[in-house]
This record gives sequence, C-alpha cells and structure tokens, in this order.
Amino acid sequence: MNPDLDALKPYPFEKLAALKAGVTPPEGLAHIPLTIGEPQHAPFAASLEALTAHRQDFARYPATAGTADLRTTIAGWAVRRFGLAGLDADHQVLPVNGTREAIFAFAQAALDRTRPAKVAMPNPFYQIYEGATLLAGGEPLYLDGTAESGFRPDLDSVPAETWRDVQLVFLCSPGNPSGSVTPLAEFEKLIALADEYDFLIASDECYSELYLDEAAPPPGLLEACARLGRHDYRRCLVFHSLSKRSNLPGLRSGFVAGDAELIAPFKRYRTYHGCAMSLPVQQASVTAWQDETHVRANRDAYRETFTAVTEVLAPVLDFPTPEASFYLWPAVPGGDDETFTRVLHAEANVSVLPGSYMGRVGSSGTNPGSGRLRLALVAEVETTVEAAWRIRHFIERSFLC
Repeated sequence: MNPDLDALKPYPFEKLAALKAGVTPPEGLAHIPLTIGEPQHAPFAASLEALTAHRQDFARYPATAGTADLRTTIAGWAVRRFGLAGLDADHQVLPVNGTREAIFAFAQAALDRTRPAKVAMPNPFYQIYEGATLLAGGEPLYLDGTAESGFRPDLDSVPAETWRDVQLVFLCSPGNPSGSVTPLAEFEKLIALADEYDFLIASDECYSELYLDEAAPPPGLLEACARLGRHDYRRCLVFHSLSKRSNLPGLRSGFVAGDAELIAPFKRYRTYHGCAMSLPVQQASVTAWQDETHVRANRDAYRETFTAVTEVLAPVLDFPTPEASFYLWPAVPGGDDETFTRVLHAEANVSVLPGSYMGRVGSSGTNPGSGRLRLALVAEVETTVEAAWRIRHFIERSFLC
C-alpha cells in the first residue's frame, strides 16, 4: 500500500467517537448532535423532481466536462453572484462531484513532486486539505487563524524563504470552523504573493451562500481577480457546491471555476480518474443553480436559528460574531475542550466537536483550535435552541455556580 497513507491523521469524528466511548447520557433525554456540518433543512424540491424526471439518463455514460447546459448555467450564476466580466463555460468551468472530492483530486493533479511542495492551509481546517496534501507527496504548512488575525490565516507570519517552497494555498471563506469571511483586500494580497512566489490558490467557497447580512454577501477569489482586471483568473480556482446552498449534500454536486490553464489539465486528470457527474444529477444541478428563492429562504432559516441560539449562549460563552456559514466557534469555559465535550455529552446528551480536533500545532507552537468548540447549527430551530439551553444549563451548573 502507499506508505503515505500512514501519515493520515484520524478523522475528527473518529476521535470524537473514541472520546465519548463508555459515556452513558441520561435516560429519556434525546441526543442532539451539533457535530457534523450536514444540512438538516429540506432539500430543494425542484432538484429532486428533476432528478426523478431524468432518471432514464442513468443508462448513459456522462462526459467528464459535463453538459453545456450545466456549464453555461454555472457560469451565469457565478458572473451574477460575484460581478464578473465573464466566465467561459467551455474553458473556465468544470462540474465536479462536490467540493470535497474535487479539492482532494486537485492536489493530486497540481503538485510537482520533483521539487519542494509545501501546501499552505488554514489552521484550524477542513481535514481534506491536509489529507490531500500528504497523499500528493506534499508538506502541510499550517497558517494559524486566531482571534488576533480575525480567525483567518495569518499570511504575514510566513517568511519569504518559506513562500518559495509553496506550490498551493488552500483558502476557506466563509471559514470552517469560525465563519470568518476573507475580505477582498486579503484575496488581492494573496494573489500578489502567488505572482511573486509562483504558487496556485484553491479557494473553498462552499459556504458562500450562507451569510447573516443579506446586504453583505461574502466576496470570492474570482471577484478579487475581476477587481484587479485579472479576467483570465490566472493561478486561481474556486470550488463551490450545492450541499449547503440548496441542502443537497447527498447529490454530490459542485463545480470548479477559474484559470483555463489549470482547468484543462485537471479535466484530463479527471478523465482518467473516472469521476464524471451522472446526467440526472447534472439536470438536478441546473435546476438548483437557476433558482435563488430557495437559497434566500434557507438563509432566512439559518438567521432565525443563529439569532435564537446566540441569545441563549451569549451570557455563558465567548464566541466571535459569525459572518457566514452555520457554525459557532466559542471558547470553552475552563479551557479543556475534550473534557468539556465528554462531560457535556454525559450530562446533557449534546454532542459538540472539540476545536483541537480541527487544528494542528502551527507556527505559534500551539494548536489554535485548542480550548474551543465547533457547534454546527444545522438542525431545525427548535431542536438547535433546545441544545443551546442544555449547554447553557450545563455551564451554569458546572462553571458559574
């Protein structure tokens, strides 16, 4: 077997299961998980109808490039959403089976193993960035996101001699786990660094349509390119998905867009990889990308949940005001995120994710996730508020009495 497999760390939920092993929560108290970022709102019904209506197309092989209809629909959506001058549907757009699969695959296609291959990534982070890097023969470079940096990667902490070995930078905006949003000026700064040191930028924007201020949608990497007059999107790719936007995580549908000189070889890689999106899924995706009404309703539902939950938890937990996504990133009373998680499960039957499981010891010599929790507010409002009250009562009993 590939010896690089031995470098992979246990997945956060595997560690969480081990942490909770042997714990018996109170009888009669239903379990409420706030752990996995899997939307629980109803999936977009029209996409499911389209999937069924085109089910006979499961009898046909799909092309890696996807249908012209899907690519054109995606290009139109991205141009409208991010104010782009244009996006070539034939050369700058590639449908993929969700952002997770595409992010992993892109690292395998992008890294040059004949020279140093550092891959910079946010810390804490979505673990696929690290796993993709290790299995592509690269070396993770963890960019700590702390309160001082607005919970965004600290680009200024990287010295010039380190940037010279960087081949790829992963971004996540809006961020998982903090919900922080990268401003346009920061995207532009990273683009300038990419030009200076000759690396690629892969921006994971799968939470871009879940934001709390309707008047302030999060900017994206291609938007920053457009503002710079960089309409070829050189060195830049973005990754988007219907999982969060349309509550369709099981559809496994997303897209990659940006630099045509990166899309072309990545498409060639994917042709051999054998990961074309099925035709019924493509048609369901067209239906979803064409509709914004359900996306607005989805944001409204998350805003209701965030408002209710933060009102309950603000008196007992300290957390950054979330700008987007569906996560809260609070500091743990007492500072021990693992012990807090285990005892909370034992006493209140609520599961949360220790922040340390999403981070690594970085440039500061510490794990910036330690002492924090990730709460995924994905269930319906009543269930999520019930979990918030259980957490509050637990803290009041255990830490504030």
